[in-house]
Parts: sequence; structure tokens; C-alpha cells
Amino acid sequence: VQLQASGGGLAQPGGSLRLSCAASGRIFKINAMRWYRQAPGKQRELVAGITSSSSTNYADSVKGRFTISRVNAKNTVYLGMNNLKPEDTAVYYCNADIDATGWAPLEYWGQGTLVTVSS
Repeated sequence: VQLQASGGGLAQPGGSLRLSCAASGRIFKINAMRWYRQAPGKQRELVAGITSSSSTNYADSVKGRFTISRVNAKNTVYLGMNNLKPEDTAVYYCNADIDATGWAPLEYWGQGTLVTVSS
């Protein structure tokens, strides 16, 4: 099982970006999917999460600006980011609880995609 993230890049303050993360390989079921981020010199933090039934939760710092969504048929999770701020600059990682055997889910991480917000 692999998670492949994409969509990072450079955005101006106030701009928007959309991240995608697709799971591939032998997948029986995907439970929760999440986006984390890690800024230089800081610990990795949870940005947003979405359950298999599409219930969502967000870090206070991104509420009202970021939207997490998923398309189960594509095994893909998205993070829409609007009104970006310089403090959103970080490497963003996708994370998912994936059951590859029909027995028990394991946690998987994507490779990270860099988001830079700067004028």
C-alpha cells in the first residue's frame, strides 16, 4: 500500500492550493484519512481529518479556510486551502488507516508535499 501526495507549490498570501493524496495497492478498506503538516523547526501537527463516513475535524488555525474531502471510489483524500497565510508554509503529509487484509487496519504515510506561502 502506498500514499502518493501531490499539489503542493508556491502560493501568495490570500491564495489557494489543493492537495491530493491517492492510496494504491491492495486495499480492503480505508478508514480515517488525515492531513498533517510540519513547518521548519516545529513538530508535526494534525491539520484535518475525515472519517470513512465523511465526518471532519480541523485544527483551529485552519478552520474556515481549509476543507478536507474524500472520494472513496478513487481512494483519494483532498485538502482545499484558501486564504493561505505565510504561517501555513510547511511540508504537508497525508495519513490514512488502511485495512489491506480484511483483518486489521494499519497506519500509512505519504511522502509529503511542500507548500510555501510567500509574496
